[in-house]
Amino acid sequence: MRSSYTFMRIRGIRISVHFTWLFAFGFIALTLSEGFFPAYFRGWSTAAYWGTGILASLLLFASVLLHELAHSFVAQARGLEVRGITLFIFGGVSNMGSEATRARDEFVIAVVGPLTSLVLAALFWAMYLTAGDADGPVVAVLFYLGFMNALLAVFNMMPGFPLDGGRVLRSVVWGITGNLTRATNIAAGVGQAFGWLLVGLGVYQILLGNVAGGLWMAVIGWFLSSVAGANRRETVLEERFRGVRVDQVMDRDTETVSTGTSVEVLVREHFMQRGSRAAMVVDDGRIVGIATLTDVNSVPRDRWAEVRVAEIMTGEPLYSVGPGDDLGAALRMLAEYSLNQVVVLSEGRLAGLLSRADVIRYLQYSREPGRGPT
Repeated sequence: MRSSYTFMRIRGIRISVHFTWLFAFGFIALTLSEGFFPAYFRGWSTAAYWGTGILASLLLFASVLLHELAHSFVAQARGLEVRGITLFIFGGVSNMGSEATRARDEFVIAVVGPLTSLVLAALFWAMYLTAGDADGPVVAVLFYLGFMNALLAVFNMMPGFPLDGGRVLRSVVWGITGNLTRATNIAAGVGQAFGWLLVGLGVYQILLGNVAGGLWMAVIGWFLSSVAGANRRETVLEERFRGVRVDQVMDRDTETVSTGTSVEVLVREHFMQRGSRAAMVVDDGRIVGIATLTDVNSVPRDRWAEVRVAEIMTGEPLYSVGPGDDLGAALRMLAEYSLNQVVVLSEGRLAGLLSRADVIRYLQYSREPGRGPT
């Protein structure tokens, strides 16, 4: 089961919502409707507070989406592939098919996001200052969005990876030293320190009695510190994967089944007898989905004979890479979407399947001199 759901495409970029976004949306709508708006704008009905809170929450995430689209559009203009944007509990993230190969490209791509948020803040504040009805819902929404977009711009420019400011810092160090690995380690180290600083400030806020705000700050700090550490580890892997293509590691002998195959046959003849963990699902020669062990686990054992693969498979759009793609980019896709395997397509045709197990196997072989896939 996927954790993210695509609801639209913009210039070929998948726009998805992670299930954790629902928690963030609900929390923000609740705090606005029951706390912020009643405190600053008095005399409304309960329905007005909740309607305004829900609208402001949606527009806030629309602002986050515009922030991420700015990153993505500039990346596309610089020749980089952008696979999608995912909105989740802490905002949004752009999924790049490849990283910038020049420091100046990284700088421009990173800085355009906060600049977009600043422009949005200025627009909302201008509309707020010129709007009438000083205590009405429209004015309240404009005030909130102006403030939050300004805060989003300032927060993202903090010099700690993976924030935009951390990417700007990395691009500057990269440009000076010419060493991406060293630049990433420095930016990630600053990011981890900044994250733990937020955790400390959050704990301090909790001790002062601001439990909700302090807890939220501490969680954000922990998240930033964790992601910064993960990026450090990814950098080490990417160095090892430099120059390695997907077709050097992938499994070319990919299992295929039809949509009408029963789950029982899938498990017995493909997963058990051949040791596979996934099979591509085809219909009239066209790839329509992928069926995995995880999908099978959703079906009770006594119903395997009656349930068809078409009922449990993960359908389109399928996450895919090309045989000549960089292995590091494929690994980022596996991590980004919490996938165990990704389809490898060559000119629309099935070329193979790349799994986490294939990557691990490559790492094991590459540690031994003279061994490894070719």
